Amino acid sequence: MINLFSNIIIPVIIGLIILYGLYKKINVFDVFISGVEENIKIGFKILPALITLMITIGVFRASGLLEFITAIISPVSNFFNIPADIIPQFLLRPLSNSGSLVIFKDILEKHGPDSFIAKLSSVLQGSSETTFYIITIYYGAINIKKTRYTVPCALICDFICFVSSVWISYLFFK
Repeated sequence: MINLFSNIIIPVIIGLIILYGLYKKINVFDVFISGVEENIKIGFKILPALITLMITIGVFRASGLLEFITAIISPVSNFFNIPADIIPQFLLRPLSNSGSLVIFKDILEKHGPDSFIAKLSSVLQGSSETTFYIITIYYGAINIKKTRYTVPCALICDFICFVSSVWISYLFFK
């Protein structure tokens, strides 16, 4: 039953949108084409920022800076009984979903999916956001150049997500 529902829900929603457009006497096809044109323009406008973000993440990982920062933070994480293997994921999650997923995959392979650190990594992956990617996309789409309070507030939220992930994981999985 669920499989049938999941297979038909999107076509049903699209059909309802088309029927609503016809009811309101809107040329649905022209509106669709107009939306595609506008989104292609936005895509080209934010493309340089996205490429810069991806290159920066690649350099960050390839240069060894990620491992260096992890080594610096490890004594603090050990003091609070936080596994050091989770630090790279915490550092990459605000920058890149794919980068943090690679770290997540490595944790699963190294420690196993039922280990405490794998569960902690899962909670962290699901509870935090790719902050800089989101800022790049949304602010780039509406031409905002100065983020002012957005970045500090978002990074504070990312830190709160990290602390909450650790706390919740210890509460439920230890």
